[in-house]
Amino acid sequence: MTKNNYTKEELEIVNYIENNNPKSIPNLKEELGLLTKSVKHKLNAKKQINFRINENDLEKLKARAIQEWIPYQTLLNSIIHKYLNWYLISKG
Repeated sequence: MTKNNYTKEELEIVNYIENNNPKSIPNLKEELGLLTKSVKHKLNAKKQINFRINENDLEKLKARAIQEWIPYQTLLNSIIHKYLNWYLISKG
């Protein structure tokens, strides 16, 4: 593969390797473990927020949460997560 066939990101990696003489990481497994732990923590981190919601919608949310046997905050978090990750699709 020639340099002309590389993506921008691949070219950056090739240029880094060719021009910066990178060194091997002595304890790679330990470093990868720390990075993995850090990423998992970031992905699972929760941030408290406050917002206003229509009272009728909140009552419906709480009723649905009771049907699902989960706290309504957990249900709301799941709805937001699914929406942002394209798991919820409009019936429109």
